[in-house]
Amino acid sequence: MKTILVIEDEQSIADTVVHSIEREGHAAVRYERGLDGLERLKAEGCDLVVLDVGLPDIGGFELCKAIRAFSQVPVIFLTARDEEIDKIVGLEIGADDYVTKPFSPRELAARIKSVLRRSAAGTVPGGGTAAPAEGLRIEAEKLQALYGGRKLDLTRYEFKLLALLAARPGYVFSREAIMDAVWGGDSPSLDRTVDAHVKSLRAKFRDIGAPADLILTHRGTGYALRDDS
Repeated sequence: MKTILVIEDEQSIADTVVHSIEREGHAAVRYERGLDGLERLKAEGCDLVVLDVGLPDIGGFELCKAIRAFSQVPVIFLTARDEEIDKIVGLEIGADDYVTKPFSPRELAARIKSVLRRSAAGTVPGGGTAAPAEGLRIEAEKLQALYGGRKLDLTRYEFKLLALLAARPGYVFSREAIMDAVWGGDSPSLDRTVDAHVKSLRAKFRDIGAPADLILTHRGTGYALRDDS
């Protein structure tokens, strides 16, 4: 049984979410205010957060950023908005999925099941330790990457993306293939999300002195890790 934190201020929606979670055999802990939910997460943790974008005390996107400052717990956004830019922002700041109101309990249960499954699996290609580019080391068991002996401060999705590229250095992964492997085939395929994460990875490599072309862009195709072999 998983413990799922529900942060939703509308009672009727919260009741639907809690009922959906409990029908799947999980425990639901609900808060109306975002900051109260944040304190609960810090104190006791949980297995997944279902987070409303529109909260009375703090925006859902801002709350997700606060969560990502100390935790990689999976997050599913609930929102009444269905604009592409909202989905992009939500995914780029670390959300795992995005459910638009109104939604059916069955849809939400399926999304929760999928995110929990991906989280448990880690969605990290291969395993063990690899060194596909000079100075780069992927430690799958620890979910961390090092370059020149220095640990990269990566988000969960940045690590998954880097691990995917490192599994086959020189191989060009399309954006669609990256979305399927890193975010899951049931997540919205948003090219800008992949591009933003690659840009962030490159910036973090530059910050520790790695070469600028460690991740190569193949225009119209996708991305590849530079092959040093």
